[in-house]
Amino acid sequence: MITLDESRQRMATMQEMLKGKGLDGALFIIPIDVYYFTGTRQNATLWLPADGEPVLLVRKSLERARQESPLTDIRPFPSSKEFAAVIPESARRIGMTFDAAPVQQLNFYSKLLSGREFVDISPLNRDIRSVKSGFEIEQIKISGTCLSSIFTQVPEFLKAGMRELDLSAEFEYRLRKAGNEGYVRMRAFNQELSQGLAVSTGAPSYGFFDGAVTGKGLSCASPQGASLDVIQENSPVLIDYTGVFNGYITDMTRMFVIGSLDEELKHAFTVALSIQNYLQRSLLPGAICEELFLASVEMAEKAGLCACFMGMPGEQARFVGHGVGLELDEFPVIAQGFKVPLQIGNSIAIEPKFVFPGKGVIGIENTFVVTPDGGLKITDIPDDIIYL
Repeated sequence: MITLDESRQRMATMQEMLKGKGLDGALFIIPIDVYYFTGTRQNATLWLPADGEPVLLVRKSLERARQESPLTDIRPFPSSKEFAAVIPESARRIGMTFDAAPVQQLNFYSKLLSGREFVDISPLNRDIRSVKSGFEIEQIKISGTCLSSIFTQVPEFLKAGMRELDLSAEFEYRLRKAGNEGYVRMRAFNQELSQGLAVSTGAPSYGFFDGAVTGKGLSCASPQGASLDVIQENSPVLIDYTGVFNGYITDMTRMFVIGSLDEELKHAFTVALSIQNYLQRSLLPGAICEELFLASVEMAEKAGLCACFMGMPGEQARFVGHGVGLELDEFPVIAQGFKVPLQIGNSIAIEPKFVFPGKGVIGIENTFVVTPDGGLKITDIPDDIIYL
């Protein structure tokens, strides 16, 4: 649970941003945004004036919201006729996160607050959340430690002849018993993820997910993740999972093989480590995200692996790192076109990976925090390929 000081600091930062944009306040209706500012993920709407005290309007559960949130003004969600009385008439320009708010909800609040102007504050919201407080970094560290502990157990249960699904199920069983919450929240429209991927022969597959590795999945309705394919000897096994503890996500990948590994795949793994290590050193305040991505692509190109870097040839992801926090796809993104400088407190999953049709996938992923000395590794267990 967040403290009153933590909540106030987050809201004060947003209030300053709202005033800087000439806005009178903001309505937050997306659950994870409400949680970020208030400490409760109940069905609620947060009114945050540019000046003054916030009001949390709760549909359900009012009692639990009052127990969890440090805010003082927590009320039942009013009737449609009474809603306008909560928002001062002087509040004419109101922020809302258009990136995630359904049009139906925008229309609903526009009707309740007739004559007000609604303005998109999605970039402000994502920028604020991209810089983690000391409290948040501690939560991410807890998440990383718990997730890493499950990866160290994989040699106990990974066997030749088991299906990708069996491997995935065993990993998720142990992760869940460790306290993993399982909610892998994502901001982007049309993106879904069920905790992670445990894939081998089915890994070099095309798919909708905006990442380097998709996996076959179990059906056309769920075309992602582990399949019923049997894990073979001498084939790379990629396990890429999120840990979600106290709401905070860490993301990591490790490689396993039963037997030996193709020399081309070994070479690609060495390149992946080189890219990751370069990026870790470069996770410094002021570094430009796009420049780091382009440098990574250049390293892959010099190694002769550009065609399979970050995905199947022709369908490659155009990033090599993504922000993590309460959502899997937070800012910043180490990506083409993201010309934004890093800041101290950014938390980023770095994931250089290579996909070889007919051979498999290879790569590494760890979660880091930007510091004045480079990336602090949160998922801190060895990166080496584990041979069984």
